[in-house]
Amino acid sequence: MTGFALHLLRHGAPERPGLLLGRTDSAPTMEGIAACVAQARTVGAERLIASDLRRCRLAGEAIGAAIGRPLAVDPRWREIDFGAWDGRAAEEIDREAMTRFWDDPDANPPPGGERWSALVARVSRAVAELEPAPTLIVTHGGAIRAALHILCGFERRPIWSFDLPYGVLVSLRLWPGDAPVAQITGLRP
Repeated sequence: MTGFALHLLRHGAPERPGLLLGRTDSAPTMEGIAACVAQARTVGAERLIASDLRRCRLAGEAIGAAIGRPLAVDPRWREIDFGAWDGRAAEEIDREAMTRFWDDPDANPPPGGERWSALVARVSRAVAELEPAPTLIVTHGGAIRAALHILCGFERRPIWSFDLPYGVLVSLRLWPGDAPVAQITGLRP
């Protein structure tokens, strides 16, 4: 089977930057939406998918209007759930607890939050159901990292060292199957 283009676009800047925004449904800025639309115009996507959270969904709606494609909303592309930390600044969180989380987010999830393996499992299910057509997904930094872990084999620790700023576009060539694999073909801030 031939591969297809998969583009993962991190949502634009939220109205409340600097917070751990997992399931917190923070709205994006108008500039953040515009940055996402500008990125999306360059990829030639036939399918458009977005996380159901407003910072992705609103950008996805604007992209759909700009490129003439319908938007499919899929909550599996949500950010990791930061539980009791969600919506708070990192400086407000106990430093030792935060360090344990970043060192091993599977063994040390936030209180009431999601484990890394749960994020990987739901993103994996979403990837497995992708139709083989050029696809753009408006999603979150954690979900992009999970997809790169699944598709490119990046281990959990090094994948968190990637800076994925708001509006970054990660382009891949994806070969689907029982064990899908991908090659990174572009990274545009």
